[in-house]
Amino acid sequence: MEITNEKGDDIVNLYNASTNGYTATLKSLIDKDTHILYIISSSPFKFLRLPFSETPLHISVELGHLDFTETLLAQNPHFVAELDLHKCCPLHLASIEGYIEIVQALLHANDNACLICDKYGRIPLHYVELRGRADVVNKLINVQSNSIWIVLDGNETALHLCVKYNQLEALK
Repeated sequence: MEITNEKGDDIVNLYNASTNGYTATLKSLIDKDTHILYIISSSPFKFLRLPFSETPLHISVELGHLDFTETLLAQNPHFVAELDLHKCCPLHLASIEGYIEIVQALLHANDNACLICDKYGRIPLHYVELRGRADVVNKLINVQSNSIWIVLDGNETALHLCVKYNQLEALK
């Protein structure tokens, strides 16, 4: 596949749209090229993400753009399992920020994302336990209850983290 300057511009526009939550721009880019999302997520073309270290979904999630996130997921649900440079999936980011609606959308697209470990061996549940986000804890545990038993390097589970960091509300 030949990558033209126009396609490169479209990819930059896609990343700009994800930063700003411009869902209309996303839809316009998809209408123009139905494969644009697959090009940047497909292994042989990952070089197209440079200088971007994240997918548009990572960016949209991190900035709390729910509509943009849902539109991306409807087009390419596989983005849920894509990792950034820190080996974080978008669910890590949504969980850390406490974006409950985005967490729900990501889980609906792929509930196995609850079990994806980042470069530190942490799953999304570990981060919400550290931050005491009880509402997100409940969502994550409801879809993958076995995630509470995943052990970190220090032989700690999510339950241990709740106690260690005095997040007793999340422990309930």
